[in-house]
Parts: sequence; C-alpha cells; structure tokens
Amino acid sequence: MTPTDGLLLALAGVMLGLSALLGLGEGALRRVSRTEVVEAEAAGKPWASGALTLVDHEAGALAGLAVTRLLAEIVVVASLTLLLADTGLAWWLVVLAVVVLAGLAGLLVRVGPRRTGARHALSVLAMTSTLLLAVRPVGRLLPAPEPEAALEDIVELVEESEDFEAAEGELVRSVLELGDTITREVMVPRTEMITLGAETPLRKALALFLRSGFSRVPVIGESVDDLLGVLFLKDVVRRLHAQPGSDGDPARSIMRPAVFVPESKHVDDLLRDMQLGSSHIALVVDEYGGIAGLVTIEDALEEIVGELTDEHDRREAQVEDLDEGVFRVPARLALDELGDLFGIELDDDDVDSAGGLLTKALGKVPLAGSSAVVGPLLLEAERVEGRRKQLATLLVRVAPTQEDE
Repeated sequence: MTPTDGLLLALAGVMLGLSALLGLGEGALRRVSRTEVVEAEAAGKPWASGALTLVDHEAGALAGLAVTRLLAEIVVVASLTLLLADTGLAWWLVVLAVVVLAGLAGLLVRVGPRRTGARHALSVLAMTSTLLLAVRPVGRLLPAPEPEAALEDIVELVEESEDFEAAEGELVRSVLELGDTITREVMVPRTEMITLGAETPLRKALALFLRSGFSRVPVIGESVDDLLGVLFLKDVVRRLHAQPGSDGDPARSIMRPAVFVPESKHVDDLLRDMQLGSSHIALVVDEYGGIAGLVTIEDALEEIVGELTDEHDRREAQVEDLDEGVFRVPARLALDELGDLFGIELDDDDVDSAGGLLTKALGKVPLAGSSAVVGPLLLEAERVEGRRKQLATLLVRVAPTQEDE
C-alpha cells in the first residue's frame, strides 16, 4: 500500500466517522424536547445553551447536517473509487464494488446511529451539540424549504417512527390537511337539517328536541332561507322551569342570534373562529346568500379525530323478524332486500335504501316515530343515533287495509 492509498483510506475512515456522528446528532435533535434542554440549561449544563439554539433553529441545523453529511459521503465514495482503481480490476467491478461499499457504509452511518441518537436523545445531543453548531451554517447553501413541505416532512417522520402508532401518524396528517378542507365538505346539508318555525310554542319545541336528540335547532321564518336564529334546549328548559306558564311562548322569544359562515371557508379557520366566538353551531351560506346547511364544532373536530360517537350508539343493525309480520331493518337496507322480506318488488329511481324511501315519503328528515305508507308497506322510523341523529332502524310491516281497520 502506497502512502497515497493510506491517506485515502484514512480520509474515508474520518469521513465515515463524521457521518456517523452526524447521524447520532440528527436522531437526537429530532427526538429531544425543548423542555428537556431548558431543564438542562437551568441545571447549569455547559452544553445546554448551544443545544437550545439547535432546538430553536432545528430546520437550519438539520439542513447544515444534511449538506455536511452529503459532502462527507461524496469524499468517501471518491476515496474508495481511487483506491480500487489502482488494484487493476475491470472498471465495472470497480463501480460495483464502490456501490456495494457505499451502500453498506450508508447503512452503518445513517440508520444505526440515527436510532441510537433517538433512543438516548439528551445524552447524545450533549455529546454532538458542538459539532452540530459548527456545521449549521453550511445549511445556508440550501434554499429555505416551503413551510408546507417542512410540515409534510414532520408528518412523514412521525409515520415512519417506531415510537408512534399508525393512528397517531394519521392524527398528525389530519391536522396538517385540515387547511385543505372547506366547510362545504363537512357540513350537514340543507336537506338533512331539522328546523323549527319561529312561532312554534316552547312545549312543541321541547318535544322536538326530545324526539330528535339535538340540543340546538335553527329557527326559521317562511322558509329555510329566512333563518332567524338558533334555539337552544337549555334555554327552553330554563324558561319552562323559571316560568311554568310560559310553554305557549313562541320559539322566537328566546332564540339566540345565528352565526353565518361561507361554505368556502377552510375548516381550520372555521374551528379557530368557533373557539374564539364560543359558538358550537353555525349556518353555512352559499355564494348566492342562500342557506346551504349547518356545521357544528364537532363536524370540524371529526376531520381530525374521526367519527365521534356516544355511549348510546350501537353496532350496525341487522334485519330482525319481530313476528306478526313486523321487521326491524337498518336504514341502509337496500330496497330489493326490503322487498324480498315481503315478497314484493320495490324500485325507486331517487333512493336506494329503506331510510331514503321513508325520507322521500315524508319530505323531511325522519324523527323517531315518524311513519309513512309507501305502496303496500308501512314504514316507521324507530331509532336515530350518532352525533347527527341519523336514522338507524325502521319498523316495516304491511300497511293495514280498510277491511283490517
């Protein structure tokens, strides 16, 4: 081995060692919390001040680290290429050997050190903070990342980490994507809204609350577009308790002002505004000023955490024969399956399910106890569930004839 070969080998070894240290530092910097570093600084640790700078400017520190490690790995590959070129091997063998050795070296100085650094974040950061501070200015050679790209990198790191469950990664991604979702995508559409007339007596309003399961209902004038306010269940109960003879008072007497939002509003802005305004429900207006639907703070939260259920929700219902020709069926039961239960053919161009058939017949959202005759069948809404109080099950029987009555 010539002195030059020895120098190249030593240079490759030093660069590999530098890459390994940078891998340790990267794993530690990505994992350590600012609170841990602040506590170390308060305890008088000499390295903590520099480490806090790294944590507060993590993006720049990681960029400098990445550039330095890339340069070090280039030096390693170049050194190995020059060493192997002097052996007299065929050029393709030299290339193959360099690729294999570079790949193995990458695994040794990237994956292993990064995991070790993440496992012992604080102690490793104490050891490597000086080196990371030294290479941090190198990151200025790279253009600053777009904020959304940086957030996407964070999400990918969370999803790839072994310390986070898949559901936690999905939660972080849902938060990131919240700004891309508009109110129209999460609202309750106008056709599914339950409303109350402004002159409806409070006793009837209370009955509607109890039947529907909602705690807030929009109050309208002549039509849904003439939306006057929102009636709260707690306000009705408070009035009836404080003034026993007030059950005939109109709903408009205690309704609250409605909050209106455009259907194009982003859900993250909607959630923020509802939190600041302490409002749990808002009416959604379309581009022409008409009522498009309503949205609640729970609708926005569901975009992050998924569907919200309560202790009264049950599993998906199955068809049950209750005897005497009565069947309990899920609202989503297909029309052809419903027809098979009674040996008849049911077909409708507008709806596909038993619940849709009842809704169409009533011309409004079914409440528990609502019923309608559709052809030879009597459909009765039995149970609603979920946060939106959607129809869950129906009772279906052959409609009585005049002779039966």
